[in-house]
Amino acid sequence: MAAVICGSLAFDTIMTFEGRFADQILPDQLHILNVSFLVPGLRRDFGGCAGNIAYSLNALGGNALPMATVGVDGESYVERLRSLGISTEFVRQVDDTFTAQAMIMNDRDNNQITAFHPGAMQQAHITQITAREDIRVGIIAPDGRDAMLQHAEQFKAAGIPFVFDPGQGLPMFDGKELAHFVDLASWVVVNDYEGKMLSQRTGWSLAEISKRVRGLVVTLAAEGCEVWTQGEREHVPGVVPTAVIEPTGCGDAWRGALLYGLEKEWSLARCAALGNQLGALKIAQRGPQNYTVDRKALGL
Repeated sequence: MAAVICGSLAFDTIMTFEGRFADQILPDQLHILNVSFLVPGLRRDFGGCAGNIAYSLNALGGNALPMATVGVDGESYVERLRSLGISTEFVRQVDDTFTAQAMIMNDRDNNQITAFHPGAMQQAHITQITAREDIRVGIIAPDGRDAMLQHAEQFKAAGIPFVFDPGQGLPMFDGKELAHFVDLASWVVVNDYEGKMLSQRTGWSLAEISKRVRGLVVTLAAEGCEVWTQGEREHVPGVVPTAVIEPTGCGDAWRGALLYGLEKEWSLARCAALGNQLGALKIAQRGPQNYTVDRKALGL
């Protein structure tokens, strides 16, 4: 069975700042912020939420169906997906625009500053979701605004349970829209900061949100995550990585594991535990799609 992954395919330009952002930014001078960071390390990777999640799910042995758009420069990404055995059935190319681009700068404490150009992602709504016997679950990750709104409605109409994972796209929506997403979704996944924003905008506590869906997960980076089910909270501890190299893509690796477990009808806590293992694998490697998965070592 397959999982539809709605989100971006993007090229990530990843830069390494050897100092700390906090040492370069004066809090009392933010109104005239003008800073420059020397970044000796720079490389370009395949990224974007849909691509990263699909990579994780595929590495675990799942069947990923990324639904995304690329621009005139996106053929290399499409070829990469195919080389990994990932379906490109729902990947569309858009003329006269570039593939989404993320410019990511990490400091020595693994803090990040990101600039994102959406490009072809803004046309992601041109592909529609319909019911299909081989599709068991879906996810709405950060994407074009119209795509996120329309794909949520389409998942619901098709009877496909899905994860609402607004990520950095959360600020695009007001409280009424976010409440509607929650009511359409089967599961909600946010990090700690996003969870606070979601609660603030909807007026619902995390416990209340969890009662409107099958489950809510709040990821806590190295601390693991909180799993909320029907108002009850369970902490799933993090996994200590072999090394801490780069955080880019850790959340997406976690989400690929989530989809793997949901498709197999695992408990949400078991899904989260596998996600924590994938996050630890990813953070020990540079780039969002350069880690390897030993399924036997994971007990799969």
